[in-house]
Amino acid sequence: MRDFHFPGRSAVWAENGMCATSHPLASQVAIDILKKGGNAMDAAIAGAVLLGICEPQMTGIGGDCFVLFSPAGSNDIKAINGSGCAPQGLNAELLRDQGQDTIPIRSVHTVSIPAAIDAFCQLSEDWGKLGIADSLAPAIHYATNGVPLHARVAMDLATQTADLHPTALRDYSKNGAPFAIGDKFAAPKQAEVLKRIAAQGRDGFYTGEVAEDMVTSLQALGGLHTLDDFQNQRAFYTSPVSGHYNGVDLVEHPPNGQGATALLILNILSHFDLASLDPYGAERAHLEAEATKLAYDARNRFIADPQITSALEHMLAPETAQKLAALIDRKSVITGVQSVTEAVHKDTVYITVVDRDQMAVSLIYSIFHGFGSGIASDKFGILFQNRGAGFNLTAGHPNELGGGKRPMHTIIPGMLAKNGRPMTSFGVMGGQYQPTGHVRYLTNTHVYGMDPQTAIDAPRCFAEGDMLKIERGYSQKTIQELADLGHVIDDTIGPLGGAQSITMHDSGLLEGASDPRKDGCALGY
Repeated sequence: MRDFHFPGRSAVWAENGMCATSHPLASQVAIDILKKGGNAMDAAIAGAVLLGICEPQMTGIGGDCFVLFSPAGSNDIKAINGSGCAPQGLNAELLRDQGQDTIPIRSVHTVSIPAAIDAFCQLSEDWGKLGIADSLAPAIHYATNGVPLHARVAMDLATQTADLHPTALRDYSKNGAPFAIGDKFAAPKQAEVLKRIAAQGRDGFYTGEVAEDMVTSLQALGGLHTLDDFQNQRAFYTSPVSGHYNGVDLVEHPPNGQGATALLILNILSHFDLASLDPYGAERAHLEAEATKLAYDARNRFIADPQITSALEHMLAPETAQKLAALIDRKSVITGVQSVTEAVHKDTVYITVVDRDQMAVSLIYSIFHGFGSGIASDKFGILFQNRGAGFNLTAGHPNELGGGKRPMHTIIPGMLAKNGRPMTSFGVMGGQYQPTGHVRYLTNTHVYGMDPQTAIDAPRCFAEGDMLKIERGYSQKTIQELADLGHVIDDTIGPLGGAQSITMHDSGLLEGASDPRKDGCALGY
């Protein structure tokens, strides 16, 4: 239990249903859907789409999603891949011939086909109760009437609005300037798109006037996107990957998501006695940082489009982790490892919902960088993701840009299971940080005995490139000890990620936790 003499958050407890996400309005709407008779899937879709209006720099209908979910009355955990492909006509050779060695992050060639809408329509049809129209109704209302901007959103917009392409300035800025706290953001043109999806399903987005608007807008900037690319885009069901650590199973989305990276970090750390270490001390941070470097290096070598990733079994093999753990020196840092090679970003949204029947949904939804590509469609103002920046241009690499391929993705939903039963639905936003964030949440709760809210509140650090990024919650003593080990410290960073979780207790009660690094909250009833 937290010390009530100090500022902080208490966990939220309920039994009929719960939502935890990064904006209070989305949490409220999800609870409203549950009260209306919807299930966790209906509510998660409703909250997620609304987050594209509440946090337009983070996500939107021009983006991708990944989802893990456990159906009511079942211990199964299922997955759907809602990530989009590069246009069929695009390949790495075209960009190499232009003298590029990486994909410029705001280029039209980073715009992969948005896939989240197809995933939402499939999930609503297959697993929801109310139908896609009811799930989209709240977002249609708020897109039409506007949402007052909260503090964290305004902070992000202050620096990210400058990245908007002229095609997007009219819809996502205030006469070219960033929206500020309390300003209302509305997207009436997006409301029209959502109305069409509500009436026609996926065809309201991937065919007809909306698709024509997206294709025409992208082609005008040199994009190779076609109507066929949009019409043929499909989300698909797949099987999660998992690993066992200290009595619990960490369940992750398979490639092209980077969830296997979290499993490899855990496998490496299993060779060290974390329980004997200070959770806020230098040695724990050092071991986590070194394991992160090694696991991300493996990620960069192996994870790619699901049809191409061929070394996943090797990446997750016990002997791989054992060999990597042997490379870690407790007294010095590993150098020369490229832990991050693809474009770095910090922007996404995550929502988790559990209903009274214990259906649990873990959903993450993103446009990649702040405001994605920065490009918006002409007629409907659909902001396009730049997820194609997750490809590389290295000839022969599994993650080489190619037509019809899906790039390596940083966004990952998570779940924890114990004795074969799902027990926690959670996610940690923050781009590249997410696998390390998943590991930190699990070890905080199941090694150091922290309750979920304390585990989320606890300070974070992240080995990114040549730097150890470290939040201000660490003591100066710990920071100095890390520097003495050889870490190059960057403690001038913004907050690392933003987590949400719901724990399903054996009693039937739900315990929700929400990250103070964001504007949101957990709500239950």
